Amino acid sequence: MPRSVNTVASRARRKKMLKHAKGFFGSRKNVWTVAKNTLEKGWQYAYRDRKAKKREFRKLWIQRINAGAREHGLSYSQFMHKLISSGIEMNRKVLADLAMNHPAAFKAIIDKIK
Repeated sequence: MPRSVNTVASRARRKKMLKHAKGFFGSRKNVWTVAKNTLEKGWQYAYRDRKAKKREFRKLWIQRINAGAREHGLSYSQFMHKLISSGIEMNRKVLADLAMNHPAAFKAIIDKIK
């Protein structure tokens, strides 16, 4: 009995991967093994960097809050301690936005916690 290899399914799998590789340079877009390796590596980077993106944004927010707080004579750690002690619950994303785009509102927060 001849060996059955299910060509339809395997070709569909390859076609699906090559469809994802559309736009890659050179043989990365049409040579199966090269495209597969490139895609798998790219997906690893994408997974890793989805996590790194969150860390990067948190660092950016902290820098912006620190800059805004230092304009009013507080360090970031002092500001956050006083904010938590006074019972104001705001996340760093909102605080950074206020510090950068709405300095009057940020000053009002600082006046309230001092």
